[in-house]
Amino acid sequence: MSSDGARVFFLRPATATSRANGLWELDTATGVEKLLVDPATLLTDPEDLPAEEKARRERTRESGAGIIAYALSKDAAVASFALSGRLFVADLVKGAVRELPTDGGVIDPRVDPTGSRVAYVTRGTLRVAELDSGDDYAVAVPDGEDVTFGLAEFIAAEEMSRYRGYWWEPNGTRLIAARVNNAPVQRWYIADPANPATAATEIAYPAAGTPNATVSLHVVSLDGTFVPVLLEFDYLNDVHWSSGGAPLITTQTRDQRTRKIYSLAPETGAVTELVTETDPTWIEVTGGAPAWTPDGRLVRIVGNGDEYALQLDDDIVTTGLQVRRVLDIADDSILIAASADDPTQVHVYSVGETVERLSTEDGVHTAIRGGDTTVFVSANLDSFGAKATAGAHVIESWAETPVLKASPRLLTLGERNIRAALLLPSGHTPGTKLPVLMDPYGGPHAQRVLSSQNSFLASQWLADQGFAVLVADGRGTPGRGLAWERAIAYDFAGATLEDQVDALHAAAAVEPDLDLTRVAIRGWSYGGYLSALAVLRRPDVFHAAIAGAPVTDWRLYDTHYTERYLGHPDDKPEVYDSNSLIADADKLTRPLMIIHGLADDNVVAAHTLRLSNALLAAGRPHTVLPLSGVTHMTPQEQVAENLLLLQVDFLKQSLA
Repeated sequence: MSSDGARVFFLRPATATSRANGLWELDTATGVEKLLVDPATLLTDPEDLPAEEKARRERTRESGAGIIAYALSKDAAVASFALSGRLFVADLVKGAVRELPTDGGVIDPRVDPTGSRVAYVTRGTLRVAELDSGDDYAVAVPDGEDVTFGLAEFIAAEEMSRYRGYWWEPNGTRLIAARVNNAPVQRWYIADPANPATAATEIAYPAAGTPNATVSLHVVSLDGTFVPVLLEFDYLNDVHWSSGGAPLITTQTRDQRTRKIYSLAPETGAVTELVTETDPTWIEVTGGAPAWTPDGRLVRIVGNGDEYALQLDDDIVTTGLQVRRVLDIADDSILIAASADDPTQVHVYSVGETVERLSTEDGVHTAIRGGDTTVFVSANLDSFGAKATAGAHVIESWAETPVLKASPRLLTLGERNIRAALLLPSGHTPGTKLPVLMDPYGGPHAQRVLSSQNSFLASQWLADQGFAVLVADGRGTPGRGLAWERAIAYDFAGATLEDQVDALHAAAAVEPDLDLTRVAIRGWSYGGYLSALAVLRRPDVFHAAIAGAPVTDWRLYDTHYTERYLGHPDDKPEVYDSNSLIADADKLTRPLMIIHGLADDNVVAAHTLRLSNALLAAGRPHTVLPLSGVTHMTPQEQVAENLLLLQVDFLKQSLA
């Protein structure tokens, strides 16, 4: 939004079937929408993205095209964005768009707050282009072949939701830049077996127990001054630079039990420790905080008993809420997204002299704010998609409305009050027994059971193929407080599987049409791990499984995620052994389909291949479906559609 609240900027494709976003503006006084930048007029050839940009999109799970991100000057007069690795700047007042020549493919272009210049990264070099003179110059140049400036390392983007590696000073004359040295990180190679003439892609992958990239910070000025920040750390969570105070730097130790917040003196690189937080289990990386208020108070999300609470300087200012994210910080109030007693709902609250809930309808809400105008983006169980509203005006969605409408029955199950959703076939006749398909993610940092229609569209489609589909969020999933999340510490296999079993039995107690003699489970990523785990360790409950991109050996997954929950493998090898699947191969007695993208650089295909090899050695029949050229996402429409059809066929055969 513009700071005065008069204009809202958003991305939207030209048609319901297009993937290419354009940049639009809504006038909040009149409700008039205007297309500011049409990518079709700027880019006639197919997109040709730099390798670093492809990696960024994989980390953000971005499957769109056209303008997928943009940056605004403080007065919302200038926007910068990249198309196909080329740099563009839009004058949002005059309506003019121009391309700036660059020395290579452009990554993460960001106009400075004053609207005078744009910084961007190309080939690991942080550069600045002056909008008036056209001068383009490097401000931070790599000093080694494994070094980059201005980019987030793999771990930051994949696990901390930090997708950037440089930050502008509010007056636009200096930047803080992250220097990433990937030399210590082990190298893995992702091959394309379908194209044997193509060389394997080398990636720097920090698997659990192995070295991470070395990250340091530097203050770089437009005049060439280069000041190293005098601070060493294991993990850089975030940097915050605003007019509310000195730059803030947030770090974690490798065991993630200590978080420190520092203020930085940009002129000297010296830091002052402001806060040290410790926890015997782990400390979560928080969204939108730490940050300064405009008048210089420190905003944090902290553990307070069993709650994630908002803290302002030394004062806890929320109780009875699970704060999920800080959305906006103004002089007199802070906007947060939080859940109260129902974790399936997320609401927007204003925290000032009092705490007031601003979103009024049941559902999942977030917001942005400019001046006195707040734009709510809301989803609910009754309607498809998300609705963006600015006062009386609705930003129109051009998405196609599915012919299918999900009809989840939200349940609270068992002694642990597991939140779940049960979906039956459309038009189901009571009294007709149904095979059961459990459809979880079931792990940390992802919540499937939400008061949102879109959360259940695929599950409803599966139900309409003749299944009772049960989606359950067990221990470890967000929104239920610290104790709930930390119940999985050192015990992925026990807690998360136990909760799926308990949810199944409790659901059958309230819905007699569930046939517990025919139960299958499917999932992707952690859900794939959980699905394979289910048929290996509880074949008495689960009669078939589909494991998509499963982690099968946690020693092959990354440092920040795996060590947070399971500890360091050198310290707790028995934990890794008990939570991995390879040694359980000889226990398989049920049909198992394993699906894996061979280009996956997050959960690499070695996970599936090692499990398959162990199953073969044990003489256990199973099905492996390799997806050539597919990464951890499956954005290709034909692949995604056919994958669902093949899964249904497998399940019907397996459950007879």
